[in-house]
Amino acid sequence: MTQDPLIHPASSVRGQTAVDAVVALLDLERLEDDLFRGVSPEISPVRVFGGQVAGQALVATGRTVPPDRRVHSLHAYFIRGGDPRVPIIYQVERVRDGRSFTTRRVTAVQHGKTIFAMSSSWQSDEEGMEHEPAPLDVPPPDQVPTLDERLTAVPDTRHVWAHMPRPFDIRYVELPTWLMPPEQRVAAPEERVRVWIRPDGRIPDDPLLHVCLLAYVSDLTLLDTVLRPHGVVAENTIKQMASLDHAMWFHRPIRFDDWVLYEMQAPVAAGGRGLATGAFLDADGHLLTTVVQEGLVRVRG
Repeated sequence: MTQDPLIHPASSVRGQTAVDAVVALLDLERLEDDLFRGVSPEISPVRVFGGQVAGQALVATGRTVPPDRRVHSLHAYFIRGGDPRVPIIYQVERVRDGRSFTTRRVTAVQHGKTIFAMSSSWQSDEEGMEHEPAPLDVPPPDQVPTLDERLTAVPDTRHVWAHMPRPFDIRYVELPTWLMPPEQRVAAPEERVRVWIRPDGRIPDDPLLHVCLLAYVSDLTLLDTVLRPHGVVAENTIKQMASLDHAMWFHRPIRFDDWVLYEMQAPVAAGGRGLATGAFLDADGHLLTTVVQEGLVRVRG
């Protein structure tokens, strides 16, 4: 699926208007008990953004799950590029409803073919052991430049998503490679990429919507992390980048109406593919979600 829809300041739709548009995007039409229909934004890239499909699929699944159960994991495959010009049909399969866990499968279909498939597991709240890694030292979001400020500092920067709406406030802690002048781009194999993210407006108080929005943004910046160890940018070096699969584990209830920190790194690239891992933490440093994605990363010949 298409990667990294970061937006240039020239974008005309922002703030609450852009947030409301994303919320509406995730409000699927129910055709039958287990059949849903979703659409893409009027202004879209050539292919449907992968985070949109994952978020919509999770909405469809969640609407078939008992309300006392939260998603704790999902595993998804991006099978074909989505066509933003036509609706996407989501077919949910009720695999199991147990005493504590619920299992669902969902497929996304366009033009009679599956473009995306996801399995997810949902659990009733339980008490148990708790531990987590100590959070890294990171400046708070109000001390990190906004994306507009980053882009203004590099006026010659261009981006393929220049005219897309921007529903999220995205603040890179470290200057991303794609914003660096060529002479400053260096390989950084061990470096993490850290980004503060929050919706740029109010969102409804719906727990399912909060977790689906987090699934949506989990695909925004992750695969670009594979390029950081090589000190390159996609437009100069990469022939093709696309998500292949995506997995998330939700450790705690999600509230995405405030800042979350997305810490990412890419431990390996081989065989024309790159593996990126991520972790969402709340403003207090508690680990909320773990993300792993493998993507196709083909270098120009």
